[in-house]
Parts: sequence; structure tokens; C-alpha cells
Amino acid sequence: MRFFSDFQRILSGYPAPAKLLAVFSVSCGGVIAYADSQSGEITSLQQNQKAMAKKRVLVLGTGWAGTSFLKDLDISSYDVQVVSPRNYFAFTPLLPSVTCGTVEARSIVEPVRNIIKKRKGEIKFWEAECLKIDTANKKVYCQSSVDANLAGNNDFSLEYDYLVVAIGAQVNTFNTPGVYEHCHFLKEVEDAQRIRRTVIDCFEKAVLPELNKEDQMTNLHFVIVGGGPTGVEFAAELHDFIHEDLLSIYPSVKDLVRISIIQSGDHILNMFDERISSFAELKFRRDGIEVLTGHRVLSVSERIINMKQVSTGENISIPHGMVVWSTGVGTRPVVKDFMEQIGQGNRRVLATDEWLRVKGCEDVYALGDCATVDQRKIMEDISVIFKAADKDSSGTLTIEEFKDVIEDIMIRYPQVELYLKNKHLFDVTDLMKDMNGSDKTEIDVESFKLALSQVDKQTKNLPATAQVASQQGAYLAKCFNTWEKCKSNPEGPRKFRSGGRHEFRPFQYRHLGQFAPLGGEQAAAELPGDWVSIGHSTQWLWYSVYASKQVSWRTRFLVIGDWFRRFTFGRDSSRI
Repeated sequence: MRFFSDFQRILSGYPAPAKLLAVFSVSCGGVIAYADSQSGEITSLQQNQKAMAKKRVLVLGTGWAGTSFLKDLDISSYDVQVVSPRNYFAFTPLLPSVTCGTVEARSIVEPVRNIIKKRKGEIKFWEAECLKIDTANKKVYCQSSVDANLAGNNDFSLEYDYLVVAIGAQVNTFNTPGVYEHCHFLKEVEDAQRIRRTVIDCFEKAVLPELNKEDQMTNLHFVIVGGGPTGVEFAAELHDFIHEDLLSIYPSVKDLVRISIIQSGDHILNMFDERISSFAELKFRRDGIEVLTGHRVLSVSERIINMKQVSTGENISIPHGMVVWSTGVGTRPVVKDFMEQIGQGNRRVLATDEWLRVKGCEDVYALGDCATVDQRKIMEDISVIFKAADKDSSGTLTIEEFKDVIEDIMIRYPQVELYLKNKHLFDVTDLMKDMNGSDKTEIDVESFKLALSQVDKQTKNLPATAQVASQQGAYLAKCFNTWEKCKSNPEGPRKFRSGGRHEFRPFQYRHLGQFAPLGGEQAAAELPGDWVSIGHSTQWLWYSVYASKQVSWRTRFLVIGDWFRRFTFGRDSSRI
């Protein structure tokens, strides 16, 4: 009220037109201010409603699968949350190089917050470990990985609409006694750093005065269990580190160093082409690396590793200074508990369908090493496929009717294409030929079953590699990005049982090749098209590919800089 009395007193000395103008100005300003405030409130309300309407996507893990998913996901459409016990992404194929100082640990890691800040929108990240997945209530229980001595509670829970499980796997010890207590692993950056320190410790202990030769040889015997890509690459890196850098500074023990690879199978690198496996074994023997194929480890103690020679059954014990265990991966406890909840307790690995959805669980997806794609067999649906293709219900299929469904069959059942390649068949209609190779004009259901009866033998589990995990993350992100569009305009193959079409095409892995560095600036590569390359030129191809695959320009420059430093100054032998 005082405002109005003061306003009236101020205007009392002015003529009527001036008073009218002043009142009009004040009132209009109030209307405009009121309108602006209302507009701001409406805009804020709309933004809040839009945020509330977003589906919550919770991602567990920041490895290859999780990071690939986050990089490609359109986060403007989702409320994205990430939980991982590590606040960085690690370029794991270079971990063997970290063990020997060829590449520094920080050169192959990129902070998660650096990755997510480049995205348009907000991604929430918490450095914590997932302890339990509650699918009934769509909730995940977590525990912070940060120092427990800091103030505040470490336990919390998160709710989700869609859950993406990409927490990787742990080392598979096959319940071998003493492995956890006395072996090193090579799954994490911290593992590589521990191995590097232990290698230096072995040399420093071996050169102590008054140490007998037997103890020196024990300390300098490095054993790698597992002849896969990781074990072979580490053995090659360790050999180069010792012979190019360490023996010159520890000359008194240069004749006492041994490196051994223990492999239960008949050959190392048995997932590669036979030419690569044979070359690797020959090169290692020439370099003085002992390759013990056909040996199975029974137990590991502090200084002794016990094993059995498969062919003779003879038990053998050898001393060691360090053992690196690299024999494959196993399921993490939190995933095992989750599998029990959803009826997969009798399986060794979490099973998903071809669209990476966890079987027996709604709105949960699993990627990478923690899961495997359970490819549906074509023979389970063979009668339904025949019925759908037989449009005139004649009981036989013509060539035209067969061609009408074959594209959907090959998309839905990728093992068909593998079968055709394996049998060197150039056209799917070749499946309809008789035993003499003569063309048929039509076939009945029994002939149709017979033509495809051997197809499911081509079904194979995908390897637990970074390449598979990365492709799965990109595929699932694409599905999330096009979800609304594909609901009304499906792009997937025909549903032979229920009719209609699948919203998306199923995940299909595209193998881009694999490398195996063998030391001495030589590498082997198996590339698409059955092309095998071995030698120095392949090592330079390895350098270029691994540099280009780095997650950021920062790590790309750091890794290349480390390689240049190693060529110029050698590897650092400091125990840091």
C-alpha cells in the first residue's frame, strides 16, 4: 500500500496525459515481467516432464562393450547411468606391452569422465562395483570402490528401465590348487604393473651375493601357463625385454634365464591358422623359449609348479620364479548369482538371444565376455519355415518359393551362410539339387529338412575378445537409437512362427582379423579372406592398426610416443 501512496504523491504535480502514460508503462512492464516469469516456469516444467519421460538406461562396466555402447548411444533419448569399479577404459590388447615397459600403463587408459563429457547430454557415472542385480524390482545394488575411510555410506542402489550388463569376466583357474595364491594374471592394468615389478624383483634377487646357482636359476625361470594370444604375446615381450634391455645391466646371470610356455593342447595359438601356430613354435624354440605342449598343470606352490604330461601320464615338477596364468575366462560371482535368479544356473556362461537380450529376463541385455549368444538352430524351426514358404499349401516348395524366404533365413540363421562357404556352394539354390547334382523344380518337406540338416553344425560360440565386445556395444547402441522407428517400420527378418517381422536384424559378428606379436619385431596376422601374413612387415601393420584403434587422440599420441621412446632409449628397468 505504501508503494501506491508514494506513486500517487510523485505523480500529483504532473498533467493527466503524463500520469496516464506513467501508469500504462508500469502496468505493461508488470504484464511483460509476469509473462516472462510464466514462460520460464512453463519451459522449466516442460524440460522436467521431458526428463521424467526418458527411459533410464543403466550400464554396468566400462570395458570394450560398455564404452562402445556409450560412445554410439543417442543419449538425448535416454537417462544414462554408468557404474564401474574402474573410472577408466583400458586398451587391453596392449597389456602385455605394459608388463615390460614397452608401453606405459597411463598411455593405454582413458578416464571414463573424459569419454562421457564429449557426448551431448548428461551421463551419470559412479565408481562402484555391482554386488547384486534384482530383476524383479528392476534394481541394482552397488558398493563404492572409493576409500572406505572417507565420510559417508559406500552402499547404494539404482533403479533402471533397461539394464546393460557389460562387466566382463574373471580369470578361469579351473579350480587348480595354488593358482590364486602364487600366480600372476593379465586381465587388468594393475596385473600388468605387478608383473613388471616382479620381473625386476626376480633379477635383483638373482644377483645378490652368496646366492647359489640353483636359487638363481629358480628366480630367473619365468613360466607362462596358456598358449593363447595373451600368453604368447607376453612370452615374446618378456623375451625381448630380457635380451634387449635386462641382460646388459645384469650380465652375471645372462646364461641362467629361462622362459617356458605350458599348453595343454597339441599346439600354441591353436585358434589361429596352422601355419601361424607352426611358425610361432619354431620361432620360440629358435629364441630359446621352451614350449611344453600336451602338459596340464596340477598345482602351483610358492616355488614349484606340478604338471602332468598328457601323452604319458608322467607327473613333472619344475621350479619357478614367476608364473603368469593365462588360460581363458570364467564367470564373475555377481553374474552367477544373476543366472541363478533367471533360471540359467546350470549354464557356465550367461546366455542371450541373437539380439543380445538375456534369456528369461525382460529389459536386460548382456555384452562382451560375461555372456554368449545362444544361436537358435534352424532345425528347431524347419517345419514352420517350410509351411511359411509354401504359399499355395501344395506340400512342396518351388525354386521361386524357396528364394522368397532364403534372405530371411540367412539373416535369422547366419550358420546357413557359413555352411554354404564351407561347402563351396555359390548359390543357395544349390541346396535343392539332388545327390547327382541335378536341379530340382520342387522339393517336399523331408527333402527340405535333408538339405539343411547339416547347417547347424556350423554354429560356433563367439570368442571372448575385445573385437566381439566392441561390435556388440555398437550394435546395441544402434538398436536403442532406432527403437521408435523400428517399432512402426521393422527392419529385421520374418517371424516364421508368429508372423510379422523382428524389429531389428540380429547381431552378426564380422571378423576383422587377429594379430599375434611374436617378438623380435615380427608378428603373425590372420586376416579376412583366409589371408595369412607373417614377418617384420606384419609387425608394422600391427603398430598402425593398434595406434588407429586407440579410444582418443591423447592415448594415440602417448602410445606412439612410447614406441618411439623404446626404439630410441630402450625400456625402463626401474621398479616403479
